[in-house]
Amino acid sequence: MTIDITHREMTSDITPEFARRAQREDVWSLSWLPEQRLTRAQAHAGMELDEILSDPQIVFDDAAHSQAAERAARLGILVEHAVVMLAQRMAERMHYDELTPHGTDAELPESIMRGWYVGTLPPGALSHAASGARSQHLWA
Repeated sequence: MTIDITHREMTSDITPEFARRAQREDVWSLSWLPEQRLTRAQAHAGMELDEILSDPQIVFDDAAHSQAAERAARLGILVEHAVVMLAQRMAERMHYDELTPHGTDAELPESIMRGWYVGTLPPGALSHAASGARSQHLWA
């Protein structure tokens, strides 16, 4: 896992999510948590959290669960909230892909590019993520 950091942006080599710094401010936002104003350290923790949650190999890894909980706490959220927000972003991208003819040069809508969630998801898109289903482990 690698997070590439510049003075304006943080990107990951394993996830499409990103963090950006606001113009002329030392305030950051995450593409998957755009309503929160973050410090640089919090934005980095959010990127690390996204990478941890994006790794299917850690489903039963207690150390990774602890790391995820610690990163979420730095953001002032629960891991479950992060999972739902990331699932919404993924569903939005998948829904866009379904509507876009393959082989075209269509650009992503600004809502996806900017990371601002606008509009609604198709019915049932998040029913599993928002159903209250629990994993074998708690994000303590």
